[in-house]
Amino acid sequence: MVRAYSPGRVNLIGDHTDYNEGFALPMAIDLGTTVSIEPDDGLRVVLRSAGEPELADVDVHFPLDPEQLTVLEPRWARLVAAMVAVARPARGGTGTVETTLPVGAGLSSSAALEVALALAFGFEATPVVMARACQRAEQAATGAPTGVMDQLTVAAGIEGCALLVDFSDLHVTPVPLPESAEFVAVHSGLHRVLSHTAYAARRAECEAAAYRLGPLGHLGPEDVTSIADSLLRRRVRHVVSECDRVRWCASALAKGDLVDAGNLMTSSHHSLARDFEVSTPQLDALVARLTSTPGVYGARLTGAGFGGCVVALADPGAVDVTTFPTPAWRLRPSAGAAVLR
Repeated sequence: MVRAYSPGRVNLIGDHTDYNEGFALPMAIDLGTTVSIEPDDGLRVVLRSAGEPELADVDVHFPLDPEQLTVLEPRWARLVAAMVAVARPARGGTGTVETTLPVGAGLSSSAALEVALALAFGFEATPVVMARACQRAEQAATGAPTGVMDQLTVAAGIEGCALLVDFSDLHVTPVPLPESAEFVAVHSGLHRVLSHTAYAARRAECEAAAYRLGPLGHLGPEDVTSIADSLLRRRVRHVVSECDRVRWCASALAKGDLVDAGNLMTSSHHSLARDFEVSTPQLDALVARLTSTPGVYGARLTGAGFGGCVVALADPGAVDVTTFPTPAWRLRPSAGAAVLR
């Protein structure tokens, strides 16, 4: 029996910066996914998940072909098949998938499944190579041009730390988090699938601006004013200002300055809502409620937006997670994925 575990992740600040070669500050969390596989001499991988009514039953020679992957049923088998195609396990097997991560909440349930599958299939690689392989699989399985932040975070997570990621070269710098800080995620009640949102449109808008100016994560405030198109100017303004906020927030957290870090997180939310237009009334209402709560320093949507969760920085115990009508979690910065011995 081979067992592999991958955490999920919460992004503290820096959304829609990864595919723009900018900066983000995510952390692996103490919710995750375990894949257990008993290898056999067959040519099929058959997995059962407690959260899914149907089995994922995939031939070990399944190709990394988006046309075949995006019509495979059940839907969750698409990621399994894509990871089979990338990891190329030497033989088949049967097993189970167990998770404590909510699906469609922006806490990287997909990336956790991908990385846990890769490890269970015997795929050995550095976190960067692992992340790139899983990103390729997810893009083929979902048809969405997703970035690499989620996979890199869950593969490279360090207990007690967030990760300052420079997406121009995928360099990762651990940022120790203060013990006095508590991170809380609250679900908005809106489950979302990226391929069914305007995620691809936002990415295309950034690419249109980058065609003129170069990677947005490399730009400065003076470049924003040079863009005549008002919509593209707002998109670029978010990315440029967000990269600055990420670096300032990492510095603030490293120094234990929760007030500054919280203010930057809240400013990030406003930028995502106004300039990048990926928030929703539910997410905005949660941010307003949390930031008006004593002991909360800041809050923002986390992940790509369009639904999912809000993350808050607070004093320990300041947020009562039982008072929300939707699920809420206290999250701890955790280690990355590993094969369980």
